Amino acid sequence: MTANKTLLLLPGDGIGPEVMAQARRVLDWVQSSGRASFQIFEDHAGGAAIDAYGVPVTDATVAKAKEVDAVLFGSVGGPKWDSVPFEIRPEAGLLRLRSELQVFANLRPAKVFDALVESSSLKPELVRGLDIMIVRECIGGIYFGEPRGIETLPDGSQRGINTEVYTTHEIQRVGRVAFELARKRQNRVCSVEKANVMESGLLWRQVMTALQAAEFPDVALSHMYADNCAMQLAKNPRQFDVIVTGNLFGDILSDLAAMLTGSLGLLPSATLGARDANGRLPGFYEPIHGSAPDIAGQAKANPMAQILSLALLLRYSFDMEEDAAAIEAAVERVLAKAGRTPDIAAPGRAVITTAEMGDALIAELAAIK
Repeated sequence: MTANKTLLLLPGDGIGPEVMAQARRVLDWVQSSGRASFQIFEDHAGGAAIDAYGVPVTDATVAKAKEVDAVLFGSVGGPKWDSVPFEIRPEAGLLRLRSELQVFANLRPAKVFDALVESSSLKPELVRGLDIMIVRECIGGIYFGEPRGIETLPDGSQRGINTEVYTTHEIQRVGRVAFELARKRQNRVCSVEKANVMESGLLWRQVMTALQAAEFPDVALSHMYADNCAMQLAKNPRQFDVIVTGNLFGDILSDLAAMLTGSLGLLPSATLGARDANGRLPGFYEPIHGSAPDIAGQAKANPMAQILSLALLLRYSFDMEEDAAAIEAAVERVLAKAGRTPDIAAPGRAVITTAEMGDALIAELAAIK
């Protein structure tokens, strides 16, 4: 039995609480099976925190996130908070948590399940067997660079400013994560930037090239401009194994790759930091879908991305590979034979609710208890 581990759950807004409730059921299954013992805390983030505390995340919540072994996050945002000041928008809470936890490498797998090949926006022959890992640097780049803001010019017009900034250290640390992951996969990394028009992209390419030569000569490295990468993902996605890129391009390309799989509701993510002196690996886990306010409260949300994010948490933060793999296998079996939520509904298959999809998953897990 794995020793007591501590978790912080932050369901957030929109469909966040609905899908988190199903992930909590899986946590309960893991505990009831005798595989592990968890101490679970729960709090607000995003719009829910604005409503409760007046800020998108409190100092106390940040402190708890730093204290626990891992954080499982839902989603934030929605039209309800469109009128709040920009600096306390729901998304600011998410950005602060990532920054304070120093989780810099966002792992976004894009895998096509056999049962959902027909749900992809691309032809089946292009996506069958697709398994890409996108590694996105997520606490640097244009989302955090300074100077930033909106300024008024002498003629009364305004100018918005955001700055793309990367250092050698920031590029190296996310590069190492990508190369190490590639060693466990197909041993190929494609580094993506805009070195032809951006100095930060040129530095990115130079640092990645030097890192590969010095530390990972056994891993094949290629380079690609971000716009071409977007085109290639739509044209021939199976050419990729691991893609490593900066914050902005990673945000865009990972959503594009996600839709190749059939639904944003199926894609998890893990955002990791560096191990501390005690061997603890900071981890922040969340589905890549948004809060989907248009379907919130209607029991239509697909809980699988949240549950697969939990599987990544068990794998990376708790070293529970067997349990992570069991959850992933159970998800695949549910998709193959059970009803589906509306986002991945198929002709001849029942359309079921969020909780009913959770029921089907728990039944699959119970069969291997």
